[in-house]
Amino acid sequence: MKITALVVLSFFVIGQAVAQNKESIQNKKKMNTTEEHYTFQLSNKVTRQKVHFKNRYGIVLSGDLYLPKNTDQKLLAALAISGPFGAVKEQSSGLYANQMAERGFAALAFDPSYTGESSGEPRNVASPDINTEDFSAAVDFLGLQKNIDREKIGIIGICGFAGFALNAAAVDKRIKAIATTSMYDMTRVMSKGYNDVVTSEQRTKNLEQLGLQRWKDAESGNFASSANNLPEKITGSEQQFVKEYFDYYKTPRGFHVRSINSNASWTATMPISFMNMPILSYIKEISPRPILMIAGENAHSRYFSEDAFKAAAEPKELMIVPNSVHVDLYDRLDKIPFEKLTAFFQNNLK
Repeated sequence: MKITALVVLSFFVIGQAVAQNKESIQNKKKMNTTEEHYTFQLSNKVTRQKVHFKNRYGIVLSGDLYLPKNTDQKLLAALAISGPFGAVKEQSSGLYANQMAERGFAALAFDPSYTGESSGEPRNVASPDINTEDFSAAVDFLGLQKNIDREKIGIIGICGFAGFALNAAAVDKRIKAIATTSMYDMTRVMSKGYNDVVTSEQRTKNLEQLGLQRWKDAESGNFASSANNLPEKITGSEQQFVKEYFDYYKTPRGFHVRSINSNASWTATMPISFMNMPILSYIKEISPRPILMIAGENAHSRYFSEDAFKAAAEPKELMIVPNSVHVDLYDRLDKIPFEKLTAFFQNNLK
């Protein structure tokens, strides 16, 4: 299936149906991953508990609830955290939850619908509506816990889930404060490509190809997979952001067997609902609740945060992290401004 070069370069877009190859399996074994593998160390100041909860579509979401030890607070402020797009809770979102729990918050990192340990069939599907709902379902869960103050719940969205977090906050007034890091607007990039360069003719062609793929899926009774999100090897000639994604998802730094970006691929028709459902249409309605947007100075995705910041109403703040790229804000403890995040939520969840 022929598609534009820009779409090919994106690690979450349409491709031809392929089986997981032998090299990927060998790579998984080499990394010696297990179901309990986390890409970070649990803080000795924090406890972690497996939890499950349903969203309003009946999908059972799997999460890890991180709680601070030795706290004298009877009711904790809480955070729901997810992302990046195609990642699992044992990766970046869990790292964030671990750090924020160490700083006194109850923090829930969760796998989105159809991915990781969460339920939903077929596997490896994303939806701007359902993934927005996943955040609200996490708020449901947190607000029912006896040790959490349901009037003090915020959310953190990383990468593609930053866009879903903003969309969730616009519609769900229970969310009191919102932070995003390395934000992607997935509906914008899938519809228009990076930097909005996809023409109307190219968009039409992409939609026609998605329609043809639907016929194939309907005839076979199965949902075909796209090409693997990232190559198994890189040559050095790839675009810089592809190298950066590879360095996180395909090396021991961030590899996880259940992560779509590490070890699998989306369904080929996954982009359909993203193509005409812009998720930031109501971003102004987040106000008067505060927004903190954080982006790397050298991130290829920086413009998403800057544009969303311009569109949002006050109160809002944009923080640019010097000498940082997109994936630095996934796991680099010396780059992620956790003290800024802590102060933001302490000031706004009270």
